[in-house]
Amino acid sequence: MQQVLIAGRYRLLHTVGRGGMGRVWLARDEMLHRDVAVKEIVPPDWMTESEREDLRRRTLREARTAARLNHPNVVRVYDVIHTGDTPWIVMEYVASRSVQEVLQTEGPFPPLRAAEIGREVLAALRAAHHAGVLHRDVKPHNVLISDEGRVVLTDFGLATVDGGDGAMTRAGIVLGSPQYVAPERAAEGRSSVEADLWSLGATLYAAVEGRSPYARSTAMATLTALAVAPPDRARRAGPLRPVLNGLLRRDPRQRLTADEVDRLLRRITDAGPRTPRHPLARPRRPEPAREPAPAAPVVPVETPPSAGSATSIAFSTPPGVRRRPGWRAATAVTAGLVLLAALGTALTVQARQDADRMSAVVPGASPTPPSPPPPAPAFPCSARSDVTTRVTEGPPPSGERYALVPGWTWYGDPSGFRIAAPIGWRVFNDGPVVCFQEPDGPRVLSVDPSTDPTSDAQAYWRAEEARLTDRGALPGYSLVNIGPLDFHGGGAEWECRWTNAAGKQVHTNRMLFHTSPSRAYTIAWLTPEFDWQVNRVYLPMLRLSFRPAG
Repeated sequence: MQQVLIAGRYRLLHTVGRGGMGRVWLARDEMLHRDVAVKEIVPPDWMTESEREDLRRRTLREARTAARLNHPNVVRVYDVIHTGDTPWIVMEYVASRSVQEVLQTEGPFPPLRAAEIGREVLAALRAAHHAGVLHRDVKPHNVLISDEGRVVLTDFGLATVDGGDGAMTRAGIVLGSPQYVAPERAAEGRSSVEADLWSLGATLYAAVEGRSPYARSTAMATLTALAVAPPDRARRAGPLRPVLNGLLRRDPRQRLTADEVDRLLRRITDAGPRTPRHPLARPRRPEPAREPAPAAPVVPVETPPSAGSATSIAFSTPPGVRRRPGWRAATAVTAGLVLLAALGTALTVQARQDADRMSAVVPGASPTPPSPPPPAPAFPCSARSDVTTRVTEGPPPSGERYALVPGWTWYGDPSGFRIAAPIGWRVFNDGPVVCFQEPDGPRVLSVDPSTDPTSDAQAYWRAEEARLTDRGALPGYSLVNIGPLDFHGGGAEWECRWTNAAGKQVHTNRMLFHTSPSRAYTIAWLTPEFDWQVNRVYLPMLRLSFRPAG
């Protein structure tokens, strides 16, 4: 059967989900050679033309909303395209099951596991709220758990942006699932941070109880109970009960704040059993029957989307990550460019020395003025070192509850910290910074245990950005994100790209966080820009695996 190519770029393979407003396809991005999810918006027949137009506008707003967010627990949006009157949203593909699917096939989660999931969904909501985005539809169906354990919040189709387009719904209509809508939204249509947190509480309630706190036989019965009755008592919540009770309070002013929820959830996860296992993964159920792509070709849009719009995060399938064909050849070309650049520099220096000697012998010959020295490397670990050791595979530390993906091992540094590192990579020190370099490639992992503690980590990164760009150390620089980091004692991350000395664009994420009031670390991960999409999947594992000294 003929496969459909959308916008001359995205090849539809098969459906992976469907709902009342359309279908989600697994597709192949033929330009970047990666799998993507493509959401096809199919308005139901009962919609009027004006309602269909509202849906198309809401689709565009969903893409704009999600595109504002850059967080490992949020599904990224790459592109929006139109074929005729049909809008399509191109998103990061996460091989996963929703919390709702797990509940239906395997039953409720243990409280510890629900708390782990809750912390990651909370992190996604905090990032959204920090960007002025309200989700408005947090529920088990929209929380995905990837095969490798990454938890992501998806479907920002009902989201609103402060100062943005508004809800675009008819008067008197509250969109969303009644069982997971906060009481004030059901009664008055008011959306707020507190309403999103109530929906998080209802989702966690369902995770441990197997149903929502207001599960009734009809939507009307649910809304009536929501208006007059307290939530059903949680019987399996255990240590999660204070979180549920605090989030499901009727008065939004009395609900737990995000900081309070995070502290309570952290207390549960930190006290949990430390048994070796993969971070959050569960075995997948057998694949359902898949709908083949339609045989009739879809008319592509007149102007193909720009390849530069693709920027994402993921922790989707690290064990199955395959480098693109010709990767080793590309690495060899990169190494060759570096060698040629070094050879050119040496010949230039030799020519200038010869000219200086000539001016000393031949009267009147003017010496070549010295050129200004090149800027110092922007970040540590930029140069190769001849004094290195190798990361060797070892057993997991005693009591460690997280397992690592194949090809990685636990590395214990003599200074005392521990982190996941790729087996076979070279290890050396650049001053106090511990560097891990790919032996036959350009990727670099580094840990700086000498980072100065700061009361405002985001301001620290902004100052570093200004300092390095002012002195020209980051040619071709572009900022991806400077934002808060909910990790250990808190901190901030700086993600950016620039052009290195070999003329190649590179991409890095630098995470500064505190492990105590007087101690801070920076973990950095750097790869070529072209390979960033498949390499940033390791960032959550780097954060989860890190253990500070002492």
